[in-house]
Amino acid sequence: MIARLFLGLQVLLFIPYGLYCLVSPGMLAGAAGVAANSITGTIELQSMYGGLQVSVGVLCLLGLLRKDFEQVALTTLLFLFAGLAVVRVSLALMHGDFSGYTVFAMSYETFCLVFLGWWLLLRPGAATPSS
Repeated sequence: MIARLFLGLQVLLFIPYGLYCLVSPGMLAGAAGVAANSITGTIELQSMYGGLQVSVGVLCLLGLLRKDFEQVALTTLLFLFAGLAVVRVSLALMHGDFSGYTVFAMSYETFCLVFLGWWLLLRPGAATPSS
């Protein structure tokens, strides 16, 4: 039940945010300080902040709707949040950047990483790899 709630939350965050970034990539300039200076840059923002976010949300939706995809979705999120949290926290500390966007993102990503690490690897009853 907890894993399904977690996946549902990810669906509610990733899909709308990704769609918003897809149709309004310029908003990233004000929100995150990320701006495109060419059509190629705009396509990159729309692909990475739009398409990728939506596809992660759809994977979470699939994990929510089909039990056989739940573990795949959660494991994928573990790796995605590990990359985001470790790099964002490290670079924020290195550069001393603690803008509202950075603090929110690294807090959320770190929370998700810790939850997924506990859920998939450490909690009593967590699945163990088969031989």
